Amino acid sequence: MAKSIPAAIIDLMLANAEGTNIHICSAEPANYAGIAAVQLATASISGTYTLAAGDVSGRKNTLPAQSDISISTSGTANHVAISNGTDTMYLVTTNTSQALTSGGTVNTSAFAHEIEAAA
Repeated sequence: MAKSIPAAIIDLMLANAEGTNIHICSAEPANYAGIAAVQLATASISGTYTLAAGDVSGRKNTLPAQSDISISTSGTANHVAISNGTDTMYLVTTNTSQALTSGGTVNTSAFAHEIEAAA
């Protein structure tokens, strides 16, 4: 018997992970409260997410590149967290390690998160 999750349902799951704030971090936060201890820069997300077929299978949701995010704390950035800005962290991903200096700005590339098809 085959296993299946309709694309429309996967899209709903991905939509639930669309946050409004991006946090550039020096380590992986465990939860929303943990973001504050590792955050180097943060901003409201600009642009809209794009749903598409997944690279492997299923579906993916791509966050557009973000520009001129103000750096509030110097440190080495190696994670990006997405949250609702008040009480929920939706996802965390790694990024290429980069030294950031307080008072400057940082840009991010577009990145996607994917839910693979049921197997």
